[in-house]
Amino acid sequence: MFDKIPISHKPEETKIALLAGGSSGERPISLKSAEGAKEALEQAGYQVTQLDPAEAADLKALIDGGFDVAFLALHGKGGEDGAIQGFLQTIGLPYTCSGIWGSAVAIDKTKAKVFYREEGIPTPAGMTIARGDAYDVAYVVAKLGDKVAVKAATEGSSIGVYIVEGADEIGRALKDGLDIDTKVLVEQFVKGTELTCVVMGSGDSAQALPVIEIIPQNASYDFESKYAPGGSEHVCPARIDDASTAAVQKHAVAAHNALGCEGVTRTDFLLEENGDMWALETNTVPGMTATSLLPDAARAVGVSFPELATMMVQMALDADR
Repeated sequence: MFDKIPISHKPEETKIALLAGGSSGERPISLKSAEGAKEALEQAGYQVTQLDPAEAADLKALIDGGFDVAFLALHGKGGEDGAIQGFLQTIGLPYTCSGIWGSAVAIDKTKAKVFYREEGIPTPAGMTIARGDAYDVAYVVAKLGDKVAVKAATEGSSIGVYIVEGADEIGRALKDGLDIDTKVLVEQFVKGTELTCVVMGSGDSAQALPVIEIIPQNASYDFESKYAPGGSEHVCPARIDDASTAAVQKHAVAAHNALGCEGVTRTDFLLEENGDMWALETNTVPGMTATSLLPDAARAVGVSFPELATMMVQMALDADR
């Protein structure tokens, strides 16, 4: 059962700075998220001004504009890694989603896995390779198998993610991944059902929404599957048994809290046929485009997109930071 967050502010009296764009590789997706978020916020009755942190004039407007809350629709570096969060805390402006520390840890897949393991959250075996490291592809194969996932450590939206098989492909993926990011996470390949679970709140109040099953049209849940119309089908609640549903929700809440997250997160999982499940990553600013999973999960518990946006603003106002 999902408990709606009580709303104590008046949207029509609340001035929102919607932050979108930025300078990361996910800028186009951020702008699409902003379209969905702006529509939802305006439907809820807020005064909304969209600003781009990549523009100095917009940063000045953020300081001088008399805003009550910053609503984050920023993805990737500069927007999801603690940087903009630190700026907002410096100027004393409440903001949606996680704080500085939770954002910085969650965006780094290699660091997030450390916290997953510490909390007993199952996650695939993996290793970290940094730019400039001497590495042996044969050693990678010996440790993780002939088929692996190579992931740019701090990119999102499946940017810099390669599912590869064989030493030659693995070697090329490592080179390409390290061209994109300063380090990569190499994970044992796991074949299973793609699942994701949204968590709202913080600490003891954190609660999981229904699990979503993702059926990508491509071989994996890649960039096209995430953002192209018809690129994937979302089934909510997921077509999995009650025990698996409960386990995914438990692990999603545990991941949210282990990483020190607040507001809204979305943790992605794989469920194997034998029932084993694996946490892959936690997103601290989930997408809000027309094809995004966050609004789907909210609708499944009777929460419209405008209601969801209002709850996110309330959590920002309530956050102790």
